[in-house]
Amino acid sequence: MKPITRHAPRHRRLRNTLLAAAAMAFVPAVLAQQPPLKVGLMLPATGTFASLGNSITNGFKQYVAENGGKLGDRTIEYYTVDDESDPAKATENANKLIKRDKVDVLVGTVHSGVAMAMAKAARENNTLMIVPNAGADELTGPLCAPNIFRVSYSNWQTAYPMGKVAAEKGHKKVVTLAWKYAAGLQAVNGFKEAFEKGGGTIAKEMTLPFPNVEFQPFLAEIASLKPDAVFVFFAGAGATKFVKDYVASGLNKSIPLYSSGFLTEGNLDAMGEAGQGLFTTLHYADGLKGARNEAFRSAYAKTYKNQPDVYAVQGYDSAQLLDAGLKTVKGDTAKRPELIKAMESARIDSPRGPFVLSRAHNPVQDMYLRKASGRDNAFVEIAAKGLADPARGCKM
Repeated sequence: MKPITRHAPRHRRLRNTLLAAAAMAFVPAVLAQQPPLKVGLMLPATGTFASLGNSITNGFKQYVAENGGKLGDRTIEYYTVDDESDPAKATENANKLIKRDKVDVLVGTVHSGVAMAMAKAARENNTLMIVPNAGADELTGPLCAPNIFRVSYSNWQTAYPMGKVAAEKGHKKVVTLAWKYAAGLQAVNGFKEAFEKGGGTIAKEMTLPFPNVEFQPFLAEIASLKPDAVFVFFAGAGATKFVKDYVASGLNKSIPLYSSGFLTEGNLDAMGEAGQGLFTTLHYADGLKGARNEAFRSAYAKTYKNQPDVYAVQGYDSAQLLDAGLKTVKGDTAKRPELIKAMESARIDSPRGPFVLSRAHNPVQDMYLRKASGRDNAFVEIAAKGLADPARGCKM
């Protein structure tokens, strides 16, 4: 007698086949899901540079929002630390994010001294770091590293064009005044290099400790020296006080005042009439033409009820650079060599204008001459086309 072979009904076999196929399709989707990307924002939330830190944060989050709350198809978790613009606390604060919170990327900061300590911590722990503002020349010089990127500028890069402009305006003797810390000293060096190359002379270099704002003794000395012009480096609330003191002293009537753009950036409302007509150089200017900048400004104003400044642009571009790298590796930060290579070769479509990165991971970008007019640092002309930081000391 032949054994009986039983077969499941055809409709049951079909159903089982479909379920198996669905299960197979579901497995890659589950495997592809990744945990949220941990972004550590180490920026000033209090003190002189608090408003700058806020703008950077807003710009970063705006780009994330425009991309559906994700970067490289990964949702974002933010971890924040107020760096207080205090270099003495920088290593401890950076390690809170790196070792305690185990962030995937460290974003910061404004103060150059703090940023250098952050960079050392990032190098020691091989943590990916993006600098959204601090211009310390060392970050793309001796402290350069494959895991450290900057989307802003070097201090040299923002001031060098103003030295060129001052020489072209026919000034021969200039006095400089700056806070005695990395940003101030390096900005003065950048200005000096170009100004002397153009035939000018620095009559005297004056400094005061950061964040000291007792300017009167220096203003009195400037009056006695009678230079053709003055170049300064100040930012935030300190910049506002200096400009008001300069005008109150009457020096502005006979001695033109020049600076890199941080003197007036975000400060024109506070400066009022005292800030009007000031010339500065920077990698962003109000009134830049282009759909990218116009869309950025419109979206920012709608979200934050305020006009964006260069700090917001830099926060926006920090997220944009990170996104470019993450998209290439499909969000997998473990693919570090591929991630870094993608970030190195990215062409960033910034509101400031497109830029690429140098071998030292610093933007190669146009620098603009701006004039303070009303509430705007209005575009005048390109002061330096495609200017690259010299990256002195970088051995990467």
